[in-house]
Formats: sequence, C-alpha cells, structure tokens
Amino acid sequence: MGHFDERIDAYIAKSADFAKPILIHIRQVVHQASPLINETVKWGMPFFDYKGPICMMAAFKQHCGFGFWKASRLNDPERLLQGSDEEAAAGSFGRINKIEDLPSDEALIGFIHQMIALNESGVKEAKKPSAPKPELSMPADFDKLLREDLGAMGNYEKFSPSCKREYLEWFAEAKSDATREKRIQQALEWIAEGKTRNWKYK
Repeated sequence: MGHFDERIDAYIAKSADFAKPILIHIRQVVHQASPLINETVKWGMPFFDYKGPICMMAAFKQHCGFGFWKASRLNDPERLLQGSDEEAAAGSFGRINKIEDLPSDEALIGFIHQMIALNESGVKEAKKPSAPKPELSMPADFDKLLREDLGAMGNYEKFSPSCKREYLEWFAEAKSDATREKRIQQALEWIAEGKTRNWKYK
C-alpha cells in the first residue's frame, strides 16, 4: 500500500474551505491510480512519488493547482495539459476553483500511469547543453607585462584554457582601474611561481 503522510492531512485541514474537497479528490484519484504511490512534502507542497516525482498539488488563496512532474513527456492527445514544465508548480490544468475544473478521473489516472511507467523506465531527460562561455581576449597591458617575464610567460602557456580564463575573468570583474592593476600585478607574481588563480583552494 502507498504511504500516507500526516503532513498532507494537516495541509488540507488548514487550506481554504473551497480548496479542501478539491485536494481530497485529487489525493483519492492519485491513490486509486496506484497503491504504490507515496506521499511527501517538497517546497511546502504535497507531492506524490513513485521511483521519483509523479505529481504535486497546492492550495492558494483563491484557487488550487495540480501539476505533473515533467508534463511535457506525457502523451496528451486531448490537449488537457497546460503550461510548460517550468510552470508545473502553478499546475498543469490552470487555476482550479472547483472539482469540475479538473479533467475526468479516467484522464488523470491515465496521466499518472504514464508517469509511473516513465519513472520505472529510469529514462531521464537529456540535459540541455550549457551555452559556451564567450571567449575573453587577453588584455594588452597584461600581455605586455607577461611577455617581459619569460618564466611567467612559460608557466601561463602551460595552463589549461580554464585556468587562463580564471585570471582573465578576475581582471574583468575589477570595479576600478586601481583594483584591476593590483590584480594584474598579483597575477604576474603567482604565475611566475606556477600558481593558478585559485591555487589557495586546491
């Protein structure tokens, strides 16, 4: 049997009167879909989990929300789902003011079964590749000073691209010319000793 969480009992009890029957109905439908689903609370909202999040519900001052985790992966031929995954906390079915605002129990159970199958498959969504950072050009004054110290220049050339970037970003983040100049002088001293920008933390 699925695990019932007393915190969700308390959440429903303190919700507005209009919200209580909606939340109770959603809870019943979720457990009707599968006795394996467990309850928990995340980010202050009731969540229903089985091998990962399935769905969540929430009560606000004037409406309720009910959303599926990663709803974009669900097959939805009747186009019942609304919003994007980023808006899931606000609900997959818009503002719910009464039980009739929800899709049929059959439709909800269908979505729940899909989510259970997705979580059981263990297939995770591919992460969006992070945008590459724009290249930072070598400041002319730093380049000139570096070339005047062959030892420092040799060490700098051996650094990985990320280590070089750490120094260049440090210069670029300076709030004043005086701070920037001080950082460049410090960098030259460290580089001559073969030290990277964050050598203290390595």
